[in-house]
Amino acid sequence: MNTLNWNNGYVLVVDDDPSVRESLSNLVRSAGMPVKTFASAQEFLSSRCPHGPGCLVLDVQLPGLNGLQLQEELVKVNSDIPVIFITGHGDIPMTVRAMKAGAMEFLTKPFRDEDLLNAIEQGIQRARQVRQAEKRPADERVPGEGDSRIMFSGIVGESVALRDVLNAVTTVAPTDATVLIQGESGTGKELIARAVHDLSTRRNGPFVKFNCAAIPTGLLESELFGHQKGAFTSAIASKAGRFELAHGGTLFLDEIGDIPLELQPKLLRVLQDQEFERVGGTRTLRVNVRIVAATNRPLAQMVSERAFRNDLYYRLNVFPIQLPALRERRNDIPLLAKYFIDKFSARLGKRIDCISPHTMETLLNYDWPGNVRELENAIERAMILSSGNEFLIIIPKLTEGRTPANVSPPLLTLVQAERQHILQALEEAKGVVGGPNGAAAKLGLKRTSLAYKMQRLGIVPIRRRRRFVHEVAVAADALVESECDVPIPSGIGFCAC
Repeated sequence: MNTLNWNNGYVLVVDDDPSVRESLSNLVRSAGMPVKTFASAQEFLSSRCPHGPGCLVLDVQLPGLNGLQLQEELVKVNSDIPVIFITGHGDIPMTVRAMKAGAMEFLTKPFRDEDLLNAIEQGIQRARQVRQAEKRPADERVPGEGDSRIMFSGIVGESVALRDVLNAVTTVAPTDATVLIQGESGTGKELIARAVHDLSTRRNGPFVKFNCAAIPTGLLESELFGHQKGAFTSAIASKAGRFELAHGGTLFLDEIGDIPLELQPKLLRVLQDQEFERVGGTRTLRVNVRIVAATNRPLAQMVSERAFRNDLYYRLNVFPIQLPALRERRNDIPLLAKYFIDKFSARLGKRIDCISPHTMETLLNYDWPGNVRELENAIERAMILSSGNEFLIIIPKLTEGRTPANVSPPLLTLVQAERQHILQALEEAKGVVGGPNGAAAKLGLKRTSLAYKMQRLGIVPIRRRRRFVHEVAVAADALVESECDVPIPSGIGFCAC
């Protein structure tokens, strides 16, 4: 852990459960980030926070001063540390208040590790950009940048296509107009939605994300609009929906094209009148929510095919923003590559000094059907497999040149990629594992380390494999001779090795 730099970003965890503190601490450290834990809000307030951009992971229910009260104390001292709340199922009312007070994110226990790590990375990135903005001279800042924390968090690039998108975001953000973000999968629709919120007058309110494709159809209505106790068999308590949680802020509806037709009229009513009833409830609730929707599906075509309501489409399509595919802004690839290499260098504890010209040419010549997300995954995979200080792309799929834009090749898992890379090294070494020209030397590994990896991945050395096949062939020939009483000449058996 001595390689971790607190100036590059840190995480503070406040939770009264020792097992939760230990679990979160191990998770954050495994991602390459320093972490400090506290058992109570009082302990946190009495300590000195490290310098540099940080993020606070805060339990809602704490003894003494609870999580919401701690957040209010931080607001009083003008602390700009992003707050991520973790909450149990019974904390919905308090969570609504926390989001209204400016919490960056809330996660309901149990949550996925990757969801927390993604939220932490976004929080640290926002904190880092706030610090950079504050260090700039006043005449170099964009209007409102310092105090209102205006930023484009995590959006990297200088291409004309991207600048056009950011100009559109800057134009529409101060209004309350509904925004429809369209683009291929992996182009960064959630980042643009977050930018719309951060640049709006609602920036101090909640930003609530909801993926319409990730929730089973039968639960969608309850998740969006909430439900009353007893509305259905498992409704043991009343629950606020996403629209209530987003009151006073922004609701981001991702994959809006996957909303079922039977639910679209109720969604249309909320967009038009800002009112709805919970499932099983009779009281009409009014909210003040700005809607930002996103999809990678052709909604206009779906309307013509009667797969999406035309009135809902027109209500969503007030201000459309079309995101360019990565192949349409190739000159951003070097900046994105550098950004992701820096990101994973800290997480993996590796140092990459340069990208070879051949590697950069490979990155620029590939069409990236999975867009920025595919580029990020490919760089993480390559950094795990690379040794030394020079970054090399070693995924054969990328070295084959451009692929058709409408074909999305399946990504290899890390285990598959590692196995494929070892097999490639063994082939180049003609099956030799050890020695100066063996596969282990080519991979920068000890012979014993490579042997262990081969055993774990089920890779049999070529020489041993040939001996095994030969033994099987001899046994098969003997079986035929015994059953058919016909001698088989040497070298003409089932497998002559």
